Amino acid sequence: MVKEIDLVNHTHWDREWYFTTQDSQVLSEQVFTEMLEELTEHPEATFTLDGQTSILDEYISLHPEKLDIVRQLNARKQLFIGPWFTQTDGLIPDVESIIRNLVIGITSTRKRYGNPMMVGYLPDTFGFNAQMPTILNQVGIKNFLFWRGLDLKQQAGQVYFKWNGLGNQQVIAAAFPFGYFTGQITLESKSRLLDFVIKRYDPAAEFSRQNSSSETILMPSGIDQQNIIHNIADTVKKLNRDSTFLTKISSYPDFFKKLTKSEDQLPTYQGELRDPGFARVHRTIGSVRHQIKFLNFELEQKILRRVEPLAIIGRQLGIHVGNGLFIKLWKKLLECQPHDTLGGSISDNVVTDVYHRFKEANEIADGIENLIARKIAYGLNLTDHDLLIFNTDPFSFSGRKTVTLMARSKHITFSEGTQAEIINSTFFPKREHSRTRSVEGYTYTDEPAYWLLTVELTVQLPGLGYKVVHFQDSSNSLPEEKLPLNHNQIKNEYFSVSFEDGHLNLVDIKSNRRLTNFLNLLDSANDGDTYDYSPLKGDAEKTIKLMSASTEKSPLNLSQTLRVTAVSQLPYDLSDRLNPKTTKSFVCEISLTLRQSSPIIDTKIIVHNDILSHRLRLRLNSGIDSAQAHAMIQGGFVDTSNKEIAPDWDKKYSEKPVNIYNFDKIVGIRDSQTSFDVIVKGIKEYESRAGELFLTLMATTGELGKSNLQWRPGRASGDTADFGHTMMSTPLAQELGDNTFELGLLISTPPLDNNQLAQTAYGWLSPSISYQLQNFNFFVHRLDNKIWKSEYDPKHLPSSLSLLNINTSLSVTALYPAYTIPKAIILRLQNVSNHEVDISNLLHQGFKIINALEEFPSKTSQSTVGAFDLISLMLKK
Repeated sequence: MVKEIDLVNHTHWDREWYFTTQDSQVLSEQVFTEMLEELTEHPEATFTLDGQTSILDEYISLHPEKLDIVRQLNARKQLFIGPWFTQTDGLIPDVESIIRNLVIGITSTRKRYGNPMMVGYLPDTFGFNAQMPTILNQVGIKNFLFWRGLDLKQQAGQVYFKWNGLGNQQVIAAAFPFGYFTGQITLESKSRLLDFVIKRYDPAAEFSRQNSSSETILMPSGIDQQNIIHNIADTVKKLNRDSTFLTKISSYPDFFKKLTKSEDQLPTYQGELRDPGFARVHRTIGSVRHQIKFLNFELEQKILRRVEPLAIIGRQLGIHVGNGLFIKLWKKLLECQPHDTLGGSISDNVVTDVYHRFKEANEIADGIENLIARKIAYGLNLTDHDLLIFNTDPFSFSGRKTVTLMARSKHITFSEGTQAEIINSTFFPKREHSRTRSVEGYTYTDEPAYWLLTVELTVQLPGLGYKVVHFQDSSNSLPEEKLPLNHNQIKNEYFSVSFEDGHLNLVDIKSNRRLTNFLNLLDSANDGDTYDYSPLKGDAEKTIKLMSASTEKSPLNLSQTLRVTAVSQLPYDLSDRLNPKTTKSFVCEISLTLRQSSPIIDTKIIVHNDILSHRLRLRLNSGIDSAQAHAMIQGGFVDTSNKEIAPDWDKKYSEKPVNIYNFDKIVGIRDSQTSFDVIVKGIKEYESRAGELFLTLMATTGELGKSNLQWRPGRASGDTADFGHTMMSTPLAQELGDNTFELGLLISTPPLDNNQLAQTAYGWLSPSISYQLQNFNFFVHRLDNKIWKSEYDPKHLPSSLSLLNINTSLSVTALYPAYTIPKAIILRLQNVSNHEVDISNLLHQGFKIINALEEFPSKTSQSTVGAFDLISLMLKK
């Protein structure tokens, strides 16, 4: 029986790489216009526009007259668009970012163009987390199409298989074993079609035939920015003349319809797809250009933990910020999350654009927060001695928050029972002849001196709401002076941390376990590029010496801090590593803070980086005898252990399959009695060995594309490997200057379960949000001076408000105003445990189960969330 080939014509479209998004739009002018004309003239032809809507949006903004043609071609199932807004990275973004990428891509396609391609199509992404099937199922996608990350022998055994998430969610997956360009038909291959069939087309099809149980074989035809195949029917006719296979013009959805019919014959695989069997996955890209990863994390947290929940509060009070602004905000973020962009394998010219998008997105987010907070403050008729403190979590809060306020002096006090202390202060002197606007016109007066104070205080806050806290003038100053401790040791009811003989030592008071030299920094040369770290032959990782320490306690002894300075003389660049000529002093400052009643050691590391092309790692000694690490990923937890790497690995793999992994927010080591966990802000890469964790803080480099690396032999990655392409220098990837890293250390006896650990991290990352209606300084919040009090403002608001107070062991991934359901909110929860969790109490509160697209199931009696699953809930407010 002759096997069939489903030939799918497509173009792969990196929005940016070593070229910019603006460059891409210039290229789309020709490629997309010709594509639309070809599909119109040849109704038998089909074309896939790389699975992302953003590139079509940009083209239509230049050619609005083409919109009707796009709609017609999509309706005729010739042009396939979406489901993504941008082609996401599969390992670094937050789970909610990946879901929102799909939600925005699918809904915007439906509104503007027609029917999205409901296939999880990521043809060039550098590997995938083990929960991608679960994430795709949130929007009803049951198929997945990819290239990089599959090792046939170690994983599925076939190129088409059923891929299970960590729980019960599943997709049917299809791999391009030789890439999305396998059947690329160019003018040259058309002119030498028989050679193309014999040497490339048929061998690739035969490989898939031998490594699948399907009756049909998928053949992608296209490459980066390539035009549509002209008169494809004629080319297919000639292919069928020369090939031993029968080729048919097809599409990805049609191929999966055929594949689904034989799904019972497909093997099943569970786990991540990140092996460099067929292609490089750049296993160490998680630490390249770490500043982009941190900015991404910071913006994700700002949107998810601050701005979207604040919008719910605002809308309930009559302050409406439209969904269009939130979608624009998300799009700015999602434009920073494709695999090249978020990975960091981009030119410095593109990095400048990425930083600007982060800047724009933060301005939108900050402005929304400013608008909502000020309008609520107007509605409350606050004085300048009132603080409006928000809680954006859907449950009550009791603990410490950091607030910013302005006052004439430091002589203030809060209500009885409130512990408050100044942690930072700035004095602004009197300013003469300041202009004031009034009903009489402009007058001039002297502006008095004032203080800008950052204060930590204890507070109880209602769930998803706010509370007004009053302060008053006092004869005594608010406590501010930090007091030195006598010894290089800090202590609370959970831990004792000390600096002794050049080592940091930790005592877990509960178990009386002592960890000697539990934290230090390691540095090595980085002979890699913006795709990968790679060691320099002859170089060895070096410990940065801990030189000196100091300790202090806060004014009320609510916290104690140990500060350690780490200093080493390091070679300046790669040439100095083996033949030292130039060295520079490399200085890091490590701060460890113990807070009253907190089981988490707050840790901050400031790196003063003047060294080129090196990797800096944080080593943590857990004191636990375990060969496994326990790491959170998007929507779950996985246990990783080091796999043996054969000495001749380069004969099988395109890069060394190093035991370095990506994680999301939490990684640790545990046994049956104790767990040692780390909660991080934006750090994405770890290695574990014999009870030790190694977190990569930064891996700096000066090149985009480099050949013959120890861990990646052969060609340079990217187009720089090709004839006529030069190497690119990337001085911004050296990340010179100050770099700050924040994490929390947590030791638990017995170990916390996954949901408890996720909730602990959620609490540690909870933001402090406060607002003061004051006249001292209108530039603390940029828009204060332009948000006018008006007749439309809400009035007579209560001094305390709570909109939601839930009780669940699940962790919250998102809480935001619904996109499509009027006066409704969306709550998304994740169950990161291996057992189902009951949510009937939430259903009794009025929540309804929906999917992430805000669609109601046709029929459900569900009252639990399955193991390692997510659930979207809707509540009318």
